Amino acid sequence: MLRDSKSFCSFSVDDLDKARIFYGQTLGLEVADIMMGLLELRLRGGPPVLVYPKPNHLPATFTVLNFQVEDIEKAVDGLKKNGVRFESYHDKDIKTDAKGISTGEGPRIAWFKDPAGNILSVLEQKTA
Repeated sequence: MLRDSKSFCSFSVDDLDKARIFYGQTLGLEVADIMMGLLELRLRGGPPVLVYPKPNHLPATFTVLNFQVEDIEKAVDGLKKNGVRFESYHDKDIKTDAKGISTGEGPRIAWFKDPAGNILSVLEQKTA
């Protein structure tokens, strides 16, 4: 029934102005103000992501947006220079190194939060 439907992702924030600055300036994404005071993140290779204000916003407890990068070390270093702080995990399921990069099985990934506390990541995806 929905196979041929277009789709997009969305998530809430508590402060649209802080989100606009973070996504546009800190992360360097193309951000557009659209209808009804919403933000649209225009990402290469995919549909836009809608960011909407929610007065009683609670941060997601899971990753809401992943950014594929060729070189995770370079991406983490660059984002840190822009003031991004990476999460540190040291439990039985997830362990990160001093830079915040996952050292476990699976793809190399590093998590960080937006100003509203939503979890984002950079994920190493080598091209052939």
